[in-house]
Amino acid sequence: MTTATDLAAAAADADPGTGLRAVRALRRLLDQVEESQVRRARELGWRWQAIADVLGVSRQAVHKKHRRHS
Repeated sequence: MTTATDLAAAAADADPGTGLRAVRALRRLLDQVEESQVRRARELGWRWQAIADVLGVSRQAVHKKHRRHS
């Protein structure tokens, strides 16, 4: 299993193929972490606007992306 630190280092690799694969893996990881945190926030009663504010996006954007998990 590759750690986030390993992926971040690989993203800076001189070989673009290695770097781009690492970027793709980091995006997947970040999406999973975001989904988990949004789900937890909703379980704790957070409103969509509060989640959006913390993420720096619109309420509509966060709701559209995560509503199926709430």
